[in-house]
This record gives sequence, structure tokens and C-alpha cells, in this order.
Amino acid sequence: MEKTLVKQGETYFLNLRFVLILTVFIGNAIEPLIRQMDGMHALYLWIFTFHMPLFVFVTGYFAKGGLRGAKGRNTLLQIGLQYIIFQSLYSFLDLTFFQLQNIHHSFFAPYLLLWFLASHVGWRLLTLGMHKLSPAVQITLSLILGVLVGYLRLDGAWLSFSRTFVYLPFFVIGYHFSFPTFVQFFTKQKKKIAAAASALLFIIIALWGLRMPEGWLFGSMTYLQLGHQEWYAGLYRIALYGLQLISGAAFLAWVPFRESQLTDLGRRTLYVFLLHGFIIRLAAMSGLYSYIHHPAAALLLIAGAILLTIALAQPVVRKIAHPVIEPPVTWIIRLERFALGRPL
Repeated sequence: MEKTLVKQGETYFLNLRFVLILTVFIGNAIEPLIRQMDGMHALYLWIFTFHMPLFVFVTGYFAKGGLRGAKGRNTLLQIGLQYIIFQSLYSFLDLTFFQLQNIHHSFFAPYLLLWFLASHVGWRLLTLGMHKLSPAVQITLSLILGVLVGYLRLDGAWLSFSRTFVYLPFFVIGYHFSFPTFVQFFTKQKKKIAAAASALLFIIIALWGLRMPEGWLFGSMTYLQLGHQEWYAGLYRIALYGLQLISGAAFLAWVPFRESQLTDLGRRTLYVFLLHGFIIRLAAMSGLYSYIHHPAAALLLIAGAILLTIALAQPVVRKIAHPVIEPPVTWIIRLERFALGRPL
């Protein structure tokens, strides 16, 4: 029974991971339209109330059993290589193919979506540092740190420092998440209520929430950068945590429990995440958005984002891009042993 629940948990979270990468691609695809179409603006804000918190939550869940020891070290090394490779690739294309001006390229300033890799390293190290504390204390402490980081007088985007602490609670919650308890609690009736709440939140945002400050949803800026110097600015982040927890929990109702093609696609979401930025940049530079003035065209754009998400999650993409997306780290370990005079 326990093995069955473990398998069901893996299936559910793989399904969730693919649904989330769909929302990531859609959110990035429609961003240039949010100032001219209220519907796209509402969809964008709704997505941002849950998609990154849940993505970090899923990342924490799959970190179970792989945070310490050789496996944990190898994962950190691989994330570091991924960051170096894609930070270099995106910067190189900006300077050559896209010829973009006035963009600061630095390994200390994660390029667009690459903040997630920099923060992932931080989440793992911080969770390791708190391993002697109880789960409840870890979650409480991470929430406090997420609120306090906003008061620091620094550039929150530097090495994704702000997002690392802002999203840390979701990683810690995911790491300690009990799927058997979730299954017992999340009955069919509660699932229906949660789905209705998720849909209701979208309606509320569409009707009254379009003036919501987007900067708060990104988690990348300090309170000063967001235009708030009040001593109580942290209360806004606490309120935002409440919104994200409600929106994220409600969205879970849309995710199927059964194993399907969705589950298999969920095994390759890393490929979608790291590669879709090239497509988004190409679409922006091609002038595509100058032709989108009607909701029907925007819906076609969303359909295209869905199809491209599925395409990038195909096994053939993994076969081709595997050396870059999941670079081997054994050579680093051998180099380390050689430098220290240890046997290879």
C-alpha cells in the first residue's frame, strides 16, 4: 500500500509539473499583450499567483532523498553547469543573433528564467542548513526570512537573492509534503470546491484585480524597489503569501491523479523550461506581437504555446539536447580528486 501511494505521488507530481510548465510558457508568451488586452492581463496575473510557488513546491517534493550525500552534491554541480551553459548561450545570442542593446550580461545577474537555477542551489543549501530543525520550525523560519529579505537595501535580482528567500517556504513545504495525508484530505468534494475557488479567483482578478502590482508577484524586488519604505511593508508580503497559498492549493484540483501521457511529458519539463526562452525571445524579436490585436489571435498564441510545450517535452528533444540540459558532472569529480591527490 505504501509503495502504491509513493507511485501515485510521483505520478500526481509529474502531472502537476507538466501542467505548471504549460502555465509558465503561456504566461511568458502572453506577457507582451497584457497592456492591450484585459483578458490576457487577468490570465497573466492569475497564473502568477500560483505557477512559480507551485513549481518551487514541486521542486522541493522531488528533492526528497536527494538532498544529501553524493546524489545531492552531483545535483548541485549539474545545476551549476546548467546555469553557466545557459547564461552563456542566452547572453551570446543577445549580443550576436538578436543584437539587443542596453542589457547587462553577468553571471551575477541571472538571465530571465535562469533565476530559478540560481535559487534552486540556494533552496537546497538552506534546507540542508535547517535539517536539524523540525519541519514546522523550518517552514516558519523560511516564511520569516521571506518577509525580512524585502527590507534589505540591495538589488534583489543579484544572484536571484530575493527570490531565493521569497520562494524558500514553498520549497521547504514541498520537501516535507506528505502525499498520503494529502490524498486522505483532498476528497472529491473538496476537489470540486477547490476547482471552483480557483476559477472564482480568476474571475475576481478579471473584474477587480487588474491594478494588482505585478512586481510583488515576481518576488525579485525588495520593498524599496517596489516603492514601499514603510516599516510595515512586510505585511504586504505576508498577505501575498496568503494569496499564493490559497491560489496554489486551489489550482491543485485541476491536476489529474491518474497516470497518462501527461505523466510521461512531466519527466522532461526541464527541457521545456530551459529551451522555451529561446522561442519567447525569437517571437518578441520577430515582430509577431505587432500582428496580435484581437482576442482570437491571442487564443491562437496560447494554443501555439501549448503545442510548443508538448513538442519540447518529446523524447527526441531530450535525445538531442541531453548533453546540454543534463550535463555530466563526473569529470568535475575526477578533476577534484586529481587536484587533491586522491585515487581516481
